[in-house]
Amino acid sequence: MKKVGNHKSIFKVVTLSLSLLLSVSFSSFAQDAAATAPVADATAVPAASGDAAAGKALFNANCAACHKLDAKMTGPALRGVTERRDRAWLGKWIRDSKGLIASGDADAVKIFGEFNKVPMTAFPQLSDADIDNILAYTSEPAPVAEKPATGKETAEAGASGGGLSNNLILGLLAGILAVLVGMLFMVNNALGKISKANGVDVPLRNPSLMPLWRAFAKNQFLVLVSVILLMLTSAYFIYGYLMQVGVDQDYAPIQPIHYSHKIHAGDNGIDCKYCHSAARVSKNAGIPSLNVCMNCHKNISEFQGDKDSTYVEYTKEFYTAEIQKLYDAVGWDKNTQKYTGKQKPVKWVRIHNLQDFVYFNHSQHVSVAGVECQTCHGPVQTFEIMKQHSPLTMGWCVNCHRETNVKVEGNAYYDKIHAELSKKYGVDKLTAAQMGGLECGKCHY
Repeated sequence: MKKVGNHKSIFKVVTLSLSLLLSVSFSSFAQDAAATAPVADATAVPAASGDAAAGKALFNANCAACHKLDAKMTGPALRGVTERRDRAWLGKWIRDSKGLIASGDADAVKIFGEFNKVPMTAFPQLSDADIDNILAYTSEPAPVAEKPATGKETAEAGASGGGLSNNLILGLLAGILAVLVGMLFMVNNALGKISKANGVDVPLRNPSLMPLWRAFAKNQFLVLVSVILLMLTSAYFIYGYLMQVGVDQDYAPIQPIHYSHKIHAGDNGIDCKYCHSAARVSKNAGIPSLNVCMNCHKNISEFQGDKDSTYVEYTKEFYTAEIQKLYDAVGWDKNTQKYTGKQKPVKWVRIHNLQDFVYFNHSQHVSVAGVECQTCHGPVQTFEIMKQHSPLTMGWCVNCHRETNVKVEGNAYYDKIHAELSKKYGVDKLTAAQMGGLECGKCHY
């Protein structure tokens, strides 16, 4: 018989290739695990005496409402203020700015006029040590912004660091795959030559399904069962499709100004009804006016979230740019702390839409029934982008009325009704359904 090749040598080549790939991968993983963290720069020393950590807490509690370290707000930026003003003068200004202005101090009068003659709150309760701590915090050097690495820089860093690049690994895998494909062709060619040399005729199989279909078509029972199953399956999917018409669950449109409920309602703990105050007294919850946003954002022009916090899904620059969109809409100049009078309308995209023939009153559910916003709108404190959480279908509302007990304690309106209906149904608690919550006229008119 004719010799077709040394298969053992090919097997050795494949084995050596796999061993090389595994060894290189393990070495790459070991290098990644052994990478050391960057060493923090601890050379910065505060310019003023005092505890900067304690000063930060005092600054946030007393000064942050009107001041930032690196930007103007109601008052000036305070980083490096000890280099611009004398320590004794700063103590007098912090404890009694009005008195310093009244005394005719030139610097005090100049600052008072520069910032729209807004008087600074006096802090006579702060001790000398507290003031030293605050000044020590303001004397800390500004943090250096981390420059995001580009793809090219990342690739160069990976190459210079001695690690194995993804392209090299993919190339090795492609080479091994090519070797395996070549082996298959060689084996197939060798088997063909062997069968041809021995006079073996290998028939090519060409199966046909036509006989099976003919047998199926002749069996009327199978045809009938198949048609019935096909009709039932089609009806099931058609019904499911039609039942989803008008149901916009998980609808999450992109808004003209990005608003994170995760940051505002979640991390900052802002009550839903602070912004949607109409939900207490009106049929609609309403979209809060931009003036409500400016109650806080007059003094919050930059996003200060921790980069390691779980609620931050975008960069700080992205959130700061969205705050600037708010300023552009209301016409607020953060540098002069004044309204410019130039406003732009914000075209919000409505998310929750009930049909015109459905009546729903927010105040009845929120104020009277005491239903929490999350019951219908879901855990909004975890939503980065607001969406429709519930299906808002008739069946969903009916089930809620069947399962929710009515709060009748302390409400004289329900005393007589509760006494009669609880006796009729033999229960202590009445659901909204038992008190007429399933009547058509309650929700449709």
